[in-house]
Amino acid sequence: MKILHAITTLDVGGAEMHLLAQVRGQCARGHSVRVVYFKGQGTLAPDFRAAGAQSVSRRSFASGVAGKLRGELRWAEIVHTHLLKADMGVALLATLAGRRGGLVSSKHNDEQVLRKPLVSCIHGLLGSLPRVTIPLSDHVARFVAEHGRVPLARQKRIYYGLDPAPFEAAAAEPKERKTSLRASLGIAPDEVVFTCVARFAPQKAHDVLLRAFAAARSRAGGEKLRLLLVGDDPFGDGRVRSEALARELGLGSSVLFAGIRRDVPQLMAASDVFVMCSLWEGLGLVFLEAMATGLPVLATRVSAVPEVVLEDETGVLVSAADVEALSVAISKLAADPELRTALGEAGRRRVRAAFGLERMIEETLAVYAGLVPAASRIR
Repeated sequence: MKILHAITTLDVGGAEMHLLAQVRGQCARGHSVRVVYFKGQGTLAPDFRAAGAQSVSRRSFASGVAGKLRGELRWAEIVHTHLLKADMGVALLATLAGRRGGLVSSKHNDEQVLRKPLVSCIHGLLGSLPRVTIPLSDHVARFVAEHGRVPLARQKRIYYGLDPAPFEAAAAEPKERKTSLRASLGIAPDEVVFTCVARFAPQKAHDVLLRAFAAARSRAGGEKLRLLLVGDDPFGDGRVRSEALARELGLGSSVLFAGIRRDVPQLMAASDVFVMCSLWEGLGLVFLEAMATGLPVLATRVSAVPEVVLEDETGVLVSAADVEALSVAISKLAADPELRTALGEAGRRRVRAAFGLERMIEETLAVYAGLVPAASRIR
């Protein structure tokens, strides 16, 4: 098949990493894949090319985008859009180019802007154009049905899939390598490291995490706690504000701002707990990465998170924006290495059982196959 993926950004994030895995799997199965994106720095463009994409190009939502996309849309048998701006903008263009029959939309998050009546109404019109909408969780499916006005009957839920091999390999590395990596970050062997890998976006509530971490540090034994924050904010000043809050809270070197890293599996393997206190979350690919590494997860009981992180089985869940509850949970996990081990081992098993990469790729291709004439399919 000839597959065109259109996504709003191509910088490091859950939706983008999910798409990278899809493109790699689709190319490996003999399909022709092209990728377009519309904003941002395109940090992952080289990775998409290495994955086998025929082309990776940046377009603009400014005037002229229709003309620039027309050739790519006419080339494609499947047009698969990702993230709200690409969903809504490309849906109309693909329809005008005669490609509605192969139009697919993925919903990677419960986009809160859809709660606004005008946006909901517009999305209801444009969201009716794709033949199939693919939400990544049951929660997102219900959210899109209610606020995006796309009936459940037009949706096909496909959970994210993950290749656990890089994370399992990192976890299996000798203890000396993990100790060395910790030392390079100024972390002692006896310190308990809580790691968060996320964009510094309001959705991720880094301010809540920092305040909860400060409260946990103030308790007995809290001096052994370290917080490693991996990620950046390519579209705003979220990291700058978080750094200012950390200084205001007097956290000093107990909080490490690591920026965007390419050694996330190794960082996770050198950590003790994965923590992220999102206000909402479509699924959270990073939870799967942490669980594949064997880390216990501390997260918020919101959106689709309970579909991924089973409470008191693979992790600990608290209410959103509850600084005190999050702080207590940090202290609890820090003080109980046996609990951390049990949760982490259960998480690793769950990723293998329920969130396999091959399943995700095959289920997505099956959706495409239902839209493309049999003569043009790769066998």
